[in-house]
Amino acid sequence: MATREPGSRRAAAGESDWLTLGHAAKFLGVAQSTIRKWSDVGRVPAFYTPGGHRRFKRGDLEAFLERSGPGKPARGPLVLLVDDDPQVREVVRINLEMEGYAVREAANAEDGLAALEDEAPDLILLDVMMPQVDGWEMLRRVQERHGVGSIPVVMFSGQLDAGTEAAQRGAQGFVGKPFDLRALIEQTKQIVPA
Repeated sequence: MATREPGSRRAAAGESDWLTLGHAAKFLGVAQSTIRKWSDVGRVPAFYTPGGHRRFKRGDLEAFLERSGPGKPARGPLVLLVDDDPQVREVVRINLEMEGYAVREAANAEDGLAALEDEAPDLILLDVMMPQVDGWEMLRRVQERHGVGSIPVVMFSGQLDAGTEAAQRGAQGFVGKPFDLRALIEQTKQIVPA
């Protein structure tokens, strides 16, 4: 009778010790762009095939989850990111996750308010200019439901004069758009350190 090596039970069940980018992202519960960025900076080890595709070893992903993966108690502060531009959300989310933050996205103020009721974030990053309900109205509703300053809010807008208004309305920070991503990350770190 032949002996099986460790992991052969998974192989017999059709599971491989090596995962594609899509499978690894699903395994970790993050977007493919996030795990791609993590592997680019060495946070998650990856093997590159001759064709340039990434493969991830299941054991490396399990070790990553043990250290700092999604859903772990040691995970960083939760940031609610509300912006109607999916590209802006993706770039900001990836960079915040790289800094150790957990990020929840909302494409509009109504979704942001609903997410807020599911789980109160440690910080809200809020775009001023959005269709239907704008960022000012969302800020007002957040303050009405939770109290002014109980959840810190950083506003961002292409209208540079909105910075003064943001402070007057009780926001803890403001970043102009198109924003310097580093400035947004630094404001986030100052208000809610990871």
